[in-house]
Amino acid sequence: MFPDDTNLVDLLRLHAAKNPKGVFAHFNGDPITFAMLDSRSSAVAAWLRSRGLKAGEHVAVMMRNSVETLAVVFGLAKAGLVWIPLNAQQRGQGLQYIINHSKPVLVIADGELLPTITECGAALPPHGFLINGHDEAHPRLDVVLGAEAPFADPAPAMEAPFAIMYTSGTTGHPKGVIVSHRMMRLAGEAVGLVAAAKAGDVMFVWEPLYHIGGAQLLGLPMTRGVALAMVDRFSASRFWSQVREYGATHIHYLGGILQIFLKQPPSALDRGHGVRIAWGGGCPGEIWTSFQDRFGVQIRECYGMTEASSITTFNDRDVVGSVGSPVPWFTVELLGADGAPVPQGERGEIVVRTSLPGALFPGYYDNPAATEKALRNGALHTGDLGSYDAEGNLIFHGRMTDSVRCKGENISAWEVEHVAADHPAVEDCAMIGVAADVGEQDIKLFIKPKDGSEVRPAEISAWLAGRLAPYQNPRYIAVVDEFERTPSQRIMKHKLSKRLDDCWDRLAQGS
Repeated sequence: MFPDDTNLVDLLRLHAAKNPKGVFAHFNGDPITFAMLDSRSSAVAAWLRSRGLKAGEHVAVMMRNSVETLAVVFGLAKAGLVWIPLNAQQRGQGLQYIINHSKPVLVIADGELLPTITECGAALPPHGFLINGHDEAHPRLDVVLGAEAPFADPAPAMEAPFAIMYTSGTTGHPKGVIVSHRMMRLAGEAVGLVAAAKAGDVMFVWEPLYHIGGAQLLGLPMTRGVALAMVDRFSASRFWSQVREYGATHIHYLGGILQIFLKQPPSALDRGHGVRIAWGGGCPGEIWTSFQDRFGVQIRECYGMTEASSITTFNDRDVVGSVGSPVPWFTVELLGADGAPVPQGERGEIVVRTSLPGALFPGYYDNPAATEKALRNGALHTGDLGSYDAEGNLIFHGRMTDSVRCKGENISAWEVEHVAADHPAVEDCAMIGVAADVGEQDIKLFIKPKDGSEVRPAEISAWLAGRLAPYQNPRYIAVVDEFERTPSQRIMKHKLSKRLDDCWDRLAQGS
């Protein structure tokens, strides 16, 4: 089963003509109709063209989720301009790198974020800024949207770039994934498969549109008859009340948010909602059943990367701990270090191939070395580890590079973190490698305690000793108030301290 080749731009126009009052989304409860989104995005496209911007040029957007953000994203798509999403939490050198690397000709930003952009040291765009908010020095987005200018240019080709999405950069400089219009359409189709979405469903959208987790949903109102219930930002404390208020039937998870929900005090809201399905990536097998039992929802797990139209496999068989089987347009091989397939049950690199031209990304923007490493012989080498069970279900084992070489053993951060996260006082955790006195590396574990709990490193270490191999037990334990995170709530490990004097040392305790 392959989706048709209709561009999201044409789908929006079609729905605006046939069902103008139909609801594309609600934002903080306020409806956004197909006609409203089509009209406002056309106004953006017309203004961009009037300023002399040409199809294929880059426009950076630093905006939180809003009605205006939707108009901007579809407006850029209509005009054939390439959307460069900027993380609204980014700043300093990281922001400077992405802006300078992507070379936007215009930046569109929320007004309160403009100082962050101008102070980061990035080169100023030749066409300046378009500001969402009151601003006397720059053109204002509300004025553009109020012009209601028509725009009827043909939609871009499906192979044309829709966006350049910079990866989270948890271990170094981010890479700009070129995402085509076809890839955005496929991402939505895959979400429909993962989530078993049908007409009338309501997707709760907490992820920002500047992350693929949010952007991949943009086609669902036109292809599946699903309404989006969008909020401006993620809030663990308000999550279930928002879900109930907006009548959501589906929620999306990434990173460690399921663990965060499980460690919150029991509440009447745990079952006081209409959610049927929680779909996403990163649900540990050990909490799978307990989450379903407590919240009364079905877990539907998937695996994917932005480079492969967001989603590669999905689990529709209720196999706990599995990321399932490939979507119809992908196949998955598991290859060993010698490039040969590994036997069933053994771990190998997840390598993705496609029968649908354009389903895999064409490369990283202005980064031929990274492109050559990822795309080889027509296949995407993901850098992730997986294995197959006897029934052919894929099991995900984390990043190949997210490991530590300690005492002659390769130690997976994913495995250590999933054990540590099971401690009742731990809300979230992260493991990195640090310099060792002798040999290769030692393990440093960072722990964020659950609210109201006290973490004593010596007790945690003793608890871990009964659940991990001796070489896996962290030497160092640091307690933190919070982690710096990516838009998808993944911990930014490259920002964790590698110092050895700001943490508890197991060996210094004589243990």
